[in-house]
Amino acid sequence: MITGGPGAGKSTLLEAAAQAGFTIFPEVARPILQAPGGMALRAHKPAAFARAMLDAQRATWAASVTMDGPVLFDRGFADIAGFLRVEGLAVPPALDHICRTYRYSGPIFRAPPWAAIYAGDAERIQSWDEAIASDAAISKAWQSYGYRLVDLPLAPVAERLEFMRERLLRREP
Repeated sequence: MITGGPGAGKSTLLEAAAQAGFTIFPEVARPILQAPGGMALRAHKPAAFARAMLDAQRATWAASVTMDGPVLFDRGFADIAGFLRVEGLAVPPALDHICRTYRYSGPIFRAPPWAAIYAGDAERIQSWDEAIASDAAISKAWQSYGYRLVDLPLAPVAERLEFMRERLLRREP
């Protein structure tokens, strides 16, 4: 699992991990945002956007359980809880239950905010301050569900990948 706020290098790292032979699942939010009406859904109906992310995340979870070897996710269920908290919304009981029941194993890597690489795009509309607030809410959500976060170094992709690979091979929790 790789979590963290927007623009912290998660997707770039996962692309490198895929090239290195790891099985990855990309972030579920981006395709939703890129679909017609996706940005409006996020802006005007954040609870419905969270539900769409939850449905997509459940599908990736179901697909992952049949795979051998490490599977890396770009975000997970607790990220959705963090998103809702950033939006000032309560975490619905169904999502809370999923976060407590469907457990990720292995390290939960956190890509901390990194101003030197942060850049917005068509779907990443948060300001730097909003990205930091998002990271804080997401990190708190993961910790509230009993996970220990392992911060990735602020380093080039190859170093981050090696850091991650070493911990996966040691099977750190």
